Amino acid sequence: MRCERLRRFRVPAVTVDIKFCGLTRREDAAHAVSLGASFTGVIFAGGPRLLTAARAAEVLADVPDSVHRVGVFARQSALVIAETAEIAGLRVAQLHDVRSAAEIRAVRAMFAGAVWPVLRVAGGQVPEYAIELLAEGDALVLDAYVPGMLGGTGVALPWDELSDGLAPIRGDHPIVLAGGLRPENVARALAAIEPAIADVASGVEQSPGIKDHDRMRAFRDAVAAASIHS
Repeated sequence: MRCERLRRFRVPAVTVDIKFCGLTRREDAAHAVSLGASFTGVIFAGGPRLLTAARAAEVLADVPDSVHRVGVFARQSALVIAETAEIAGLRVAQLHDVRSAAEIRAVRAMFAGAVWPVLRVAGGQVPEYAIELLAEGDALVLDAYVPGMLGGTGVALPWDELSDGLAPIRGDHPIVLAGGLRPENVARALAAIEPAIADVASGVEQSPGIKDHDRMRAFRDAVAAASIHS
């Protein structure tokens, strides 16, 4: 499926969109939609939430076109990403373990959707190549660096420490904040980082890949309250 590219979309500063990621069940994806999520995410990068393209299509079967389907990848070829996107109906490719604009351009050549490179941050230091990734991508995902793991770890970023380091890359490019977000801490994280999108996976789960619907609702409510008071 060739889909319209989502380029440089902006979200007003007082509004933070939500991405529920690591979905493995159709009912959880449907609940994400009912809560007003703008993005639903499925994992192709390994780990306990790993899906095949066909299974991802089943999980996302009830997600309407108004909600963007995001696939999380790591080191797959551009061809595999494009083929997976076709089967699962993805509109966004989130790329872990990418460090160059050339890698992003290779995916763009075969995939018509948006491309989100992931910046895995250790401590409060923003790597120099962040500017290159953000300039080439449609948004930049901030996640915690955990050796041997690519996401969904529940490890939070040092938001206050990181905030100043983000100053050079703020502007027209959306920031997606991931890494250890939960209903209990998301308001503080949003106040420090001011992202366009809050990305949650393990923080609203009963167990890896199995969402807790009450916690999903609590996360939505916490983001909404933080947006109103920002």
